This record gives sequence, structure tokens and C-alpha cells, in this order.
Amino acid sequence: MSILLWIVLGALAGFIAGKIMGNEKRGFLANMLIGILGANIGGFAASLLGGTGVTGFNPYSLLVAVGGACLLLLIVRKIRGE
Repeated sequence: MSILLWIVLGALAGFIAGKIMGNEKRGFLANMLIGILGANIGGFAASLLGGTGVTGFNPYSLLVAVGGACLLLLIVRKIRGE
């Protein structure tokens, strides 16, 4: 997948995960980074469960990326003690 699509998918996934988790204090760059990291975490978790990871710019990949970003935000909250 091209870098531009990773950025778009990451930004969208980070924005959606932020809305789901109730974190609205971040900007575009933070959403993008959380989404890209979330896509990697979600893809790894999906492969452990026998599925496929992020395969391109499609609804399944967005769902995997949002799930991974939510997991990342949950871990960050636990570390910060929020």
C-alpha cells in the first residue's frame, strides 16, 4: 500500500478510534500516528487470531486499524492512570 494511503487510513482510523474512546484532544498528526500504529497492532492481532492484517484501503482494513488504535489508546490510558 502506498505511503499516501497509509497516511489517509491512519488518520481516519485514529480519528474514529478517538471518537470511540472519548479522546478528542488530539490533532491530525497525532490521529494519523495513532491510526498507523493501530493498524500495525491490529494487523498483528488479526494474524495471531488466524485472519489477515491490513490488506489495503478497504472496510476490513479500516476495521482492523480502528480496533488496533482503540487497543493502543486503552493501553496508553492504563499507563497514564486515567
